[in-house]
Amino acid sequence: MSAIIAPSLMCADFTDIKGEVAKLDAAKVDIFHMDVMDGHYVRNVALGVEDYKAVRSLTSTPMDIHLMVENPDAYIEMFAPLGPNIVYVHPDTAPNIVQTIKHLRDLGIAPGIAIDPSLFISQVKDLLPLVDYVLVMTVNPGFAGQAFLDYTVPKVTELGQLKEQFNYKLLVDGAISPARIQQLAAVGVDGFIVGTSSLFGKGRAYTDIVPELRTIAEQAANEHLLAGAR
Repeated sequence: MSAIIAPSLMCADFTDIKGEVAKLDAAKVDIFHMDVMDGHYVRNVALGVEDYKAVRSLTSTPMDIHLMVENPDAYIEMFAPLGPNIVYVHPDTAPNIVQTIKHLRDLGIAPGIAIDPSLFISQVKDLLPLVDYVLVMTVNPGFAGQAFLDYTVPKVTELGQLKEQFNYKLLVDGAISPARIQQLAAVGVDGFIVGTSSLFGKGRAYTDIVPELRTIAEQAANEHLLAGAR
């Protein structure tokens, strides 16, 4: 199965968002990743409704929303009419996360949970059968340009082992370099949120970089499958 490459538009050049989206679409990215931050759950403020509308008007490529916010249910009501394909919610932000997940599904939106570095699998395992996507943060949420947290790798590995049982797609987000793509694809990661560590600001065409990242992921995943079959 083809690896999912999802550029984080927080890292894109918003002074030329039309050009950025066109170039990313030409590179055949799979999902546009939209970080929404409220300045409370994380100490940053990021993409809002008007930013989402602008990108949505420029592309037919699927779009997700990563809600790094308090009171995510209120944001779901704001963004749902705009047609997001996937919405990720941090379970520790929703007073009734099961109802939030159900509400997303009732709206026709694929529900996902985002697991930050301080959250244990034991705290979210009961939610795994309820969601379509699991997004593991490999940095602390809130800012681009952070260093990858190595202690998140065992968590990613365990979630890679559980995904067939619970039928979700596993993605990672945070300092995702080509080397990290190779490492994590080999333990079952399906998709990668890519930003400044592998895609943006490299002085190279996205049409060159994106296929390279996808090939790295798919080769690592295939080698892992072959090793397991021996």
